[in-house]
Amino acid sequence: MPPRDPTLPEGTDHVVEGASGSSGGFVAKRGSDGAGTDRLVSQVRDQVSTLRGQAGDKIRTFADDGKGRATGLLDDFSEVITDAARSVDQRFGEDYGEYAHRAAGAVSNFSGKLRGKTVDDLVDDAREFARKSPGIAIGIAAVAGFALMRLIKTGVDDIGARRGSGDSSDA
Repeated sequence: MPPRDPTLPEGTDHVVEGASGSSGGFVAKRGSDGAGTDRLVSQVRDQVSTLRGQAGDKIRTFADDGKGRATGLLDDFSEVITDAARSVDQRFGEDYGEYAHRAAGAVSNFSGKLRGKTVDDLVDDAREFARKSPGIAIGIAAVAGFALMRLIKTGVDDIGARRGSGDSSDA
C-alpha cells in the first residue's frame, strides 16, 4: 500500500474534484450547468408534495370519521337526555321536565349543525373563535388537554392493572 499523503485529512487517501468549493463547504457538482442537482431538487419537491397531499387526505379522512362518531355520540346523548326528561315529566310534572327537553333539543341541534358542516368549515370556525376570544380558546384547550391526559392515564393504569393481576394469579 502506498504511503498516505500527509497533507490530506486523516482517513483520506485522495481528493475528489469538485467536492469542496472556495467557501470551504461541500458543493455537489454534476457537469458545468448543475442539471443533475436541479433534477434531484425537482424530484425531492415532487415527493414532498405527494407526501403532503397523502398526509392531508389521511388526516381529512380521520377527521371525517371522528366527526361522524362525535355526531353519533351527541345523538345518543340527546336520546338519553330526552328519556330522562320524560322520566322527570312523569315524576315531577312537565314544568320541571321542560328544562331537560330544552337541553336535549340543544344537543340535538348542535349535532345537526356539526353533521351539516365540513371539516374545513369546522376548522375555520375554530380559527375565527380563537381570533375573537383567545383567552377562552386557551382555556378550552387547557381543559381538553387535561381531560385527554387523564383519559390516557386511566387507560394506561387499567392496562397495567390487568397485566399486574394476570401476573399475580399465575404465581
